[in-house]
Amino acid sequence: MAPRKKIVLQFRVTLEDIKPKVWRRIVVPSNYSMWDLHVAIQDSMGWLDYHLHEFRDLTTDDSGERRIGLPVDDFLDEGAEITPSWQAMALLAFQQPGDEATYEYDFGDGWVHTVELEAISLAEPKRQYPSCIAGERACPPEDCGGPHGYQEMLKTLKKGRGEAYESLVEWLGGGFDAGAFEAAEVRFDDPKLRLQRALRG
Repeated sequence: MAPRKKIVLQFRVTLEDIKPKVWRRIVVPSNYSMWDLHVAIQDSMGWLDYHLHEFRDLTTDDSGERRIGLPVDDFLDEGAEITPSWQAMALLAFQQPGDEATYEYDFGDGWVHTVELEAISLAEPKRQYPSCIAGERACPPEDCGGPHGYQEMLKTLKKGRGEAYESLVEWLGGGFDAGAFEAAEVRFDDPKLRLQRALRG
């Protein structure tokens, strides 16, 4: 009997409210949970997974809003329910090319991403998955104040002098190249190990 061919999901992840756009194209196994997809998004974008996340506005069979993420009571609206992301499968949330969801990371800074399923296809025999195959521009630094704070940060860096500039460079630990990104340099963490760390708190 011939071995079953593996299926993969190709997503485009776009960080909203930033111009020029910061985006990534990633390909993940079709058996990924939404937690696994969360980890792949974090690693491809360059986030450090310091904060909570949530998927919402997902394709559903009814009119109810479906929210998937880390079910932390302190951050839930009264009466709201959130499905643990490790209990939801990506292929059920994204059923056909063109399906989209909103992915928010860090509810304080409010980094909102659009996640679009671009293709469902056969895996390439010699390619490792997950894989980042394209993208543009560097991910903003953690805790820089969301889209507005990031734009202000770039303005300060562009000046290249002054007390605010020197303080910012020190906070960044050096310079910051907003245009820098190489898909080949993306490294993916093991989502199972990441989940163990998250559940330990």
